[in-house]
Amino acid sequence: MRLLLAEDEKELSRALTTILERSNYSVDAVYDGEEALEYLNSNNYDGLILDIMMPRIDGLTVLKKLREKRNLIPVLLLTAKSEVDDKVEGLDAGANDYLTKPFAAKELLARIRAMTREHTSAVNANLQTGNLTLDLASYTLSSPTGNFRLTNKEFQMLEMLMANPGQLIPSERFLERIWGYDSEAETNVVWVYISYLRKKLTALHANVQLKAARNAGYFLEVLP
Repeated sequence: MRLLLAEDEKELSRALTTILERSNYSVDAVYDGEEALEYLNSNNYDGLILDIMMPRIDGLTVLKKLREKRNLIPVLLLTAKSEVDDKVEGLDAGANDYLTKPFAAKELLARIRAMTREHTSAVNANLQTGNLTLDLASYTLSSPTGNFRLTNKEFQMLEMLMANPGQLIPSERFLERIWGYDSEAETNVVWVYISYLRKKLTALHANVQLKAARNAGYFLEVLP
């Protein structure tokens, strides 16, 4: 699951990024509201952690702009303010939840789980291609012969592939979606994770192949 963290206090941002990554989230961090909107316009995220008091564009304005565009991404507001009116304003603007600073890491993670679970409650919790099933809640890939719990990046790659069976996904798309827009990772890291997934498909006796189009990308093909 990929999150965007918009928090202008860089020390806090680094600490939150570490907490989230240790909990198997992929995180992009930005430090002002204008940058947050740019990232949201060019990337797909599963949730947004948004500080209210930010330079250039404040968090509430960012939130209002998102909702005006009918962007329904789950949003958790962070605020140093504890007044009820500020919380109400954020919720009325379309936030899913809020946290008042300071807060405990366990509470942050629980709020994120709750808002993303609510967002996806109407969606099938599994993806299926051929004889493979990917459990979106537990990161478990299974077939009639067994199962594996995937690592975070393995899961995100296979989720993209199984959500678009037969569709070619460029290596650059994997890099942007999973490693992040500003990542220095190179395309060979995609091949490494493709190799990991292929070994798991073989071990599960999958009737699905993970195929490559030379210098283009990868796609899933169900065997006849």
